[in-house]
Amino acid sequence: MAVSGLDAAEGVAGASAAQVADPGPPRSSRLVALIVASALLMQNLDSSVIATALPTMARELGTEPLHLSAAITSYLVALTVFIPVSGWVADRFGAKRVFMVAIGVFAFASMLCGLSRGLGELVAARVLQGMGGAMMVPVARLLLMRRIRPEEMVRATTWLSMPGLMGPILGPPLGGLLTDTVSWRAVFWINLPIAAVGLLMVWRFVPASDEARPPRLDLVGVTLIGAALASLMFGAETVGRGVVPEWLPVLGFALGAALGWAAVRWARRAPHPALDLGLFSVPTFALGVGAGSLFRVGAGAAPFLLPLFLQLGFGASATVSGLVTLATALGAFLMKPMTTAALRRFGFRDVLTWNAVVVAVTLGACAAFNPSWPLWAVFLVLAAGGLARSLQFTSSNALSYVDVPSGKLSAATSIAGTAQQLSMALGVTWGASWLAASAAIAGRAEPAVPDFAIAFLGAALPTLLAAPLAARLAPDAGATASGHGRARG
Repeated sequence: MAVSGLDAAEGVAGASAAQVADPGPPRSSRLVALIVASALLMQNLDSSVIATALPTMARELGTEPLHLSAAITSYLVALTVFIPVSGWVADRFGAKRVFMVAIGVFAFASMLCGLSRGLGELVAARVLQGMGGAMMVPVARLLLMRRIRPEEMVRATTWLSMPGLMGPILGPPLGGLLTDTVSWRAVFWINLPIAAVGLLMVWRFVPASDEARPPRLDLVGVTLIGAALASLMFGAETVGRGVVPEWLPVLGFALGAALGWAAVRWARRAPHPALDLGLFSVPTFALGVGAGSLFRVGAGAAPFLLPLFLQLGFGASATVSGLVTLATALGAFLMKPMTTAALRRFGFRDVLTWNAVVVAVTLGACAAFNPSWPLWAVFLVLAAGGLARSLQFTSSNALSYVDVPSGKLSAATSIAGTAQQLSMALGVTWGASWLAASAAIAGRAEPAVPDFAIAFLGAALPTLLAAPLAARLAPDAGATASGHGRARG
């Protein structure tokens, strides 16, 4: 994703409300991991190509590049709204069946994106895509997580996410090449053959799971949460943009806050709430979700800003922009095999604290970019940022689940997944807002190099603030998964 592809590839989802089954043979588990990773590959490829194509899409659709951030945030909001019910739907109708339907919906919506003739049609198709993605990726992880033991979580995530990381690696150069040589519409249509192969492999090789009888779905809670998040994101996406009357964003914020308050009140008295607030009494879950969400707001702004900066500020083509920005994904790919060793050596607390500072520094370094920089130097800075971001994503996601009781894993997955997507969506809005505000103050109709510098510094701020939050962890937090205490003992 441009905004969430790496995070989705790095993420560690919990199991559902059903008990985690005994793991199958390791070879079988690896095969399942590689097959379900087709969902991650498709989602991450889709998300990373769209940012590269944004300037061209804006010209052809007759809108401003910054307004097209709605095509990204609408997808992320749909993910955020529908992820809370993904675990319940998978338990009720069977994970394999739901996974296959979700792939089909995602592919169909991708086709509609490529056929869009205006911003409204594109946003509507992206919402449908988000609905498919909300069921596709969490359920893909669920199919694997039901086959492993908790202590194998980090290793299993590696098998799951390595193919998924190919999306952010291939996406930027492929998106640029397709945009320059074919059309921006082709960046959506490449999902169709991937979906066809993925469906065939899942049908043939992934074992079916039994349907469970989960508690009655908390429709009131799900509706309140979804409406609150959608209202807040509407306000954040439209405030100060001049695309709607000035009072509408204010109404969105007020309505979102009121609905959020109502959702919390409902969760405290519902027998089986969609939002299980009791999970925040688990320190590792609370800090993993809290620090991780704050970090993602800053980290989620960067992939949105970089392609725009290279094309609008450097005058680079979409192809060149894609080739340069793939450095972030390459860095993440190189870090993945080293994550386990880093956690074993330093533990979750030190990794999440000091690595957040490193990521903030790399974002701050992006503020120094200007057209006089050679592209190879930009590439190196982005690769270093990708290394650090990968470590932070994997560590915060893994930490969130290490102490969650098995019976609470489904609820934990819903909360953590929703927080992850919301924070990444807010990251796009956060970066776009800094960019638009800087340009407006300077009286520029279109963002220039100084405006991007301000936006990158703004992105570094929440990432840096995640460090003191992570520092509140106990020194041995998450030792079961990291092996930190055992390694030193």
